[in-house]
Amino acid sequence: MKQDLSALLPDGRLFGFWEKETVWTRELHVSASDPAASDDNDGSAARPFRTIGRAAKEAEPGTRVLIHAGLYRECVRPARGGTDPEHMISYEAFGDGDAVISASEEVKDFRPSEGWMIFRGFGAEPEGDPRIWEYSLDPDLFRGYNPFCAVNILHDRLFIEYDKTDMTTYLNRRGCVFCDGKPLKQVPLYNGLGREDNTYWVEANGQKVHFRLADDEDPKDHRIEVTVREQCFAPDIPFLNYIRVKGLVCEHAATGAPVPQRGAISAFRGHHWIIEDCTVYWTNAVAIDVGNECWHHTHREGEIIGHSVIRGCTVQDAGVCGIAGLYAEKMLIEDNVIEGTGWQKMELSWEAGAIKLHNSVDALIRNNVFRDTLRADHLWLDCGNVNNRITGNLFINGIEQREAIFIECTRDGINLIDNNVIWNVEGRFDPAKVPAEPGSSGWYKLREHDVVNGYGIYGEGTDRLRIVHNLIGCCRHSGYYLKPVPFRMHGMERGGTSRDARIINNIFYDCGEAAIVFPTRDNTAEGNLYVRMHGGYLRVMYPEPEVCLNLPAWQEFCGFDKEGQNAWFDISVDEETGEFSFAPAEDRPFAFRGELERLKMILDPGKVRKVRAAEDLPWEQEGTVFPGPVKE
Repeated sequence: MKQDLSALLPDGRLFGFWEKETVWTRELHVSASDPAASDDNDGSAARPFRTIGRAAKEAEPGTRVLIHAGLYRECVRPARGGTDPEHMISYEAFGDGDAVISASEEVKDFRPSEGWMIFRGFGAEPEGDPRIWEYSLDPDLFRGYNPFCAVNILHDRLFIEYDKTDMTTYLNRRGCVFCDGKPLKQVPLYNGLGREDNTYWVEANGQKVHFRLADDEDPKDHRIEVTVREQCFAPDIPFLNYIRVKGLVCEHAATGAPVPQRGAISAFRGHHWIIEDCTVYWTNAVAIDVGNECWHHTHREGEIIGHSVIRGCTVQDAGVCGIAGLYAEKMLIEDNVIEGTGWQKMELSWEAGAIKLHNSVDALIRNNVFRDTLRADHLWLDCGNVNNRITGNLFINGIEQREAIFIECTRDGINLIDNNVIWNVEGRFDPAKVPAEPGSSGWYKLREHDVVNGYGIYGEGTDRLRIVHNLIGCCRHSGYYLKPVPFRMHGMERGGTSRDARIINNIFYDCGEAAIVFPTRDNTAEGNLYVRMHGGYLRVMYPEPEVCLNLPAWQEFCGFDKEGQNAWFDISVDEETGEFSFAPAEDRPFAFRGELERLKMILDPGKVRKVRAAEDLPWEQEGTVFPGPVKE
């Protein structure tokens, strides 16, 4: 049997797969659409329960809860977990249509909004005659939790840099208003409704909302929903283990900004969960959490955190974080699509990302698609990460994004990033602060300004990264950028040096400032292909002043990339599949006479040479290969 090379971790061991065929001893049926369904039934196929929560009270290890198509306006609270991989408890869609768990309720009985000023004498005056409506929130809809009374920011505010960020979104209410399944935009003051349609505002006491629909339409012609529950599927008690959630659709959860990390689907500190083929739509903050929730919990002796699987899920439009895992070890995150994360614009809460893991050990993150992440990282591994592999993923379209992949303060062990496509990282910066340098004014400066960012892979104080066979392109600043963090130390730890990185057999394409920025020469680059790169795109920062080199100088003065190649052609990437293709360019780079020959510039993609196979993959390679992502 052919070995699955994508499942090998950096140390050469196979990822610790633990799933087994569960022996189901009981099946319970739930149906929201069957007229005969009742929570007084026995849960059989002929007499199904009405709510999933009723089945959750009954489910024992070895029980499979089969959820038929329908809309379930509830939060499922499992009463217990399984005991081992062969005796799990499964909550899964039956397969006869979408089984939707919604954290919202449909509301009616709207009245025209009166008694509030839509123009206060300054700012833009409203055009036309805005039609604004109000709805008094029914207290019977809110059982112990009113998200319209709670602001987004939670109890741990230690890391927020108030002087650097607009706090408006942090202080907005967690409650959302949806029109035909899509959220309205929250405004902080009533008069904002006069300036913009498709918006809502919450009164101070959280008991009434005012809203204005797109094109000033009448709400009676639409489905209006308000969030009333924090989560969709989450235990009430921690440490329930061996639970599977499969094929369910969860929407509209009123989760708050982390930390704590509380998702629409939450393992609540349990281990050995399987979350697969689920869809999570429009979560106010966190979509899925699988870790220790927050760093303020005490740790039990021998406590296991993580060891879970997230597979084949679609996470769309999570406000702050798609998948969160604090201290989650041995995670398998594969074949998911995570898109539209970050619309709350809370990147300076330092918990924003399509995936955000802390202290990750032995994780395998493979074959996922990260798309259209806004003001947040596609993937952030925060502190103390060891023996993780990130392979076969598509990271595309980082909107106002500082970096696609961020690996922070990781001092021990190797982490491997291989065979990924990282494409279009816009950068998060103020263009007005980029200094103008007319004429030759910038020619003789000793330092580059650090105003512009936008990195493919970025690290702070991270040692021993292995970056192998990736395509990294269209990054506003650079494809690879790491810097030391000498003073971030706790207990017996040391500062991070950002040394011993090995950047091997990658393709860097059309990065704005540089392809590679090494903090020191105590790193390695070999076999890389540099396409559409200008000027001193290969850099070493220390000792000062930094040097900005082209490939021949990089080879001569640093001994790097002896097999490296310069090229000038076009690369395009399919945003759905990640497949990429090469084509000759219609333009040519500016060069002085004979310079292209001296640089050995390759203009025909077919003339790219093979290079020596990398020694940095967790299996033995021989012979020669092309730079960039390769098939097994």
